[in-house]
Amino acid sequence: MTTPPKTEEKPAPNGSGSDPFLSVRDLHIRFSTEDGIVKAVDGLSFDLERGQTLGIVGESGSGKSVTNLAVLGLHNPKSTEITGEIHLEGQELTGAKEKTLEKLRGNKMAMIFQDALTALSPYYTVGRQIAEPFIKHTGASKREGRQRAIEMLTKVGIPQPTLRVDDYPHQFSGGMRQRAMIAMALVCNPELLIADEPTTALDVTVQAQILDLLKDLQQEFGSAIILITHDLGVVANTADDLLVMYAGRAVERGSVKEILTEPQHPYTWGLLSSMPRLSSDVSEALHPIPGSPPSLLNPPSGCAFNPRCGFTGEVGGTRCGDERPALAPGRAAACHLGSEQKQTLFTEQIKPRLG
Repeated sequence: MTTPPKTEEKPAPNGSGSDPFLSVRDLHIRFSTEDGIVKAVDGLSFDLERGQTLGIVGESGSGKSVTNLAVLGLHNPKSTEITGEIHLEGQELTGAKEKTLEKLRGNKMAMIFQDALTALSPYYTVGRQIAEPFIKHTGASKREGRQRAIEMLTKVGIPQPTLRVDDYPHQFSGGMRQRAMIAMALVCNPELLIADEPTTALDVTVQAQILDLLKDLQQEFGSAIILITHDLGVVANTADDLLVMYAGRAVERGSVKEILTEPQHPYTWGLLSSMPRLSSDVSEALHPIPGSPPSLLNPPSGCAFNPRCGFTGEVGGTRCGDERPALAPGRAAACHLGSEQKQTLFTEQIKPRLG
């Protein structure tokens, strides 16, 4: 494989004068397939501080989960090329030995996987699976591990934890399995928690409970959290900052309030416009983003969103198709539209849709 070129994208400075807890710089992830090289992540950079929550949003296939699996070192090195830098509290994770990553996974960093039913083994009890990383990383006995599992099941709100600790995953409801996954991820009090679509396939009331639980546990343990989702509504009251991804690239970055109230990228406009609202008339049509995400085997040149963007005419010429827009430091969007154009288009065309 050829080494991907360096990009101009830089994360915002953290302003504290010290290195961020998690730092990702110019990350490229490529997979070898029979059809060619999949450019799953293409020059991604971001920072995350302790006690903060970063929401990463975008459609399926935008590179959200792939990025965070790379942080944990879970990609198959035989079919994956990863370049760039991933630093966790100053420790380089890109290219780190498996033994080094094993000491960190489940201990200093952990992940709540998207589908708890498939992530949990059907052959072992829930309690045993929660206790396993605790025993491995702390040297605790099986009895101490079991007590820790009961303690964690209590923390995540599982009723009768002393009985349910011996149940198998299929005996738990969807919401309870998700809570068990959270218990497993938090059993060693990780400093970095990656939550990959933690509320997928759960009803609204359980979604709210899970998100509240993450906030409560973050306050208790001071963890840094990455919340991966395709739903901007999920992160509205949970995340501090947002990173909007499209086709393996970051297209917009800012605080939750900034992006939800004054989005600057046409893709973010599309995500917000396609969300139903309680205040909307039931007969009012949604405004979905036209087309489909591009193939990452052969992504479009220039701005990856330009084939689906309805505002390329405002830029003029072929700039959107020829030139890749850079993501500037701080609050920014990778778009060729000028700041005044973005403000006018959002105010006149997008904001009326959002109510």
